[in-house]
Amino acid sequence: MTDTPAPRTHGKNAFFFVIVTVAIDMLGFGLIIPVIPALIRELAHVTSEEATLWLGPLAATYAVMNFLFGPVMGALSDKFGRRPVLLASIATLAIDFLIMGFAHTIWLLFLGRALSGISGATYSTANAYIADVTTPEERGRAFGMIGAAFGFGFVFGPVIGGFLGEVDPRAPFFAGAGLAFLNFLYGSFVLPESLAPEHRRPFDIRRANPLGAAKHFSKLPHVGWFLIAAGIFMLAHTVFPSTWNVYSEIRYNWTPKEIGFSLGLVGVGAAIVQAGLMGAILNRLGTVRTALLGFGVNVIALFAYAFASHGWMVYAIIPFGALGGVASPSLNSLMSTVTPANAQGELQGASSSLNAIAMIIGPLTMNAVLYSFTREGAAVHFAGAAFMLACLLTLVSLVPFMRGVAINRKLIASTAK
Repeated sequence: MTDTPAPRTHGKNAFFFVIVTVAIDMLGFGLIIPVIPALIRELAHVTSEEATLWLGPLAATYAVMNFLFGPVMGALSDKFGRRPVLLASIATLAIDFLIMGFAHTIWLLFLGRALSGISGATYSTANAYIADVTTPEERGRAFGMIGAAFGFGFVFGPVIGGFLGEVDPRAPFFAGAGLAFLNFLYGSFVLPESLAPEHRRPFDIRRANPLGAAKHFSKLPHVGWFLIAAGIFMLAHTVFPSTWNVYSEIRYNWTPKEIGFSLGLVGVGAAIVQAGLMGAILNRLGTVRTALLGFGVNVIALFAYAFASHGWMVYAIIPFGALGGVASPSLNSLMSTVTPANAQGELQGASSSLNAIAMIIGPLTMNAVLYSFTREGAAVHFAGAAFMLACLLTLVSLVPFMRGVAINRKLIASTAK
């Protein structure tokens, strides 16, 4: 048995760089959300309704590349070190934004989203860097800061992108390229390597196989129903990142600024609930009832979004819908509770694979539904159809969730306070 290697000590600049990298990756993802519909209309010469047919494949392209290259990037960083993988990904992100900013055909947008998916797959490398340079006692706080950086990018990206989009639909892409380039220069000077040469290992295609996580289901019988519930729940909630921009444009005639501002409010609400209220709600209700509260709020909120005929109604729903943010953390807590300590890594692998698959299927499905019910000549015109589908999927996810609770009732009860 070998001892766990001691973490390499690095200065605050290196840690700050990794945090900034994650924030910029997510900021770049959010920057372009409000303006993508306008750019698609310009390049494909289509209406807002027809743009939905392009949005789904574009989002799926990003998700597929992220899914395929996540484990590849991790394996490459194990062989060559974290520093070159992180810097190469940041440079790729800058190139990607420039390609999309200068795009004169719709296919260049697909190339850009593919590159975004590859560069965005460095989230696992950033986590590995943090694990390299922190002690087990420090790691929880460090990963929390990574999560906070992720949330920062999601909240402020759409807001900034919306304001820049009012100037020019291509402006957010150039802003994203500039941020990535500055981050690359900064990292080139301050980022040391975190993985010692003696701890590196050869590249193995078997470890870089994104489908390998499928085996986790057979090894986690107690958590299987919860994983199915989490997968369906995630599929339902792809309705927000995949359709919100074009949906609000079609239904409420919102500008990029209004789209970005509304998404920012959704992110702020989620942060307040998960960071400020989650602990109090769990202490009062317990994990299972907290999850049920989250599921119930999400069903009601999605139903309300589906029938919100005026923009002001959306702003009334957002604060209530934010309370639904307690569903995922409590579901994750339940899954972790019923999983043995030596299988927690397998659980995370299975969960990540399900999320990635949902992000591939969801945009294609949700945008196809939105187009079918908003296109000219539709038999039934209902702009909220995608949100209605998401509402129904959330209801369906309750079935495997309750099955998981029933199977694991004794184990859950024994670990409750």
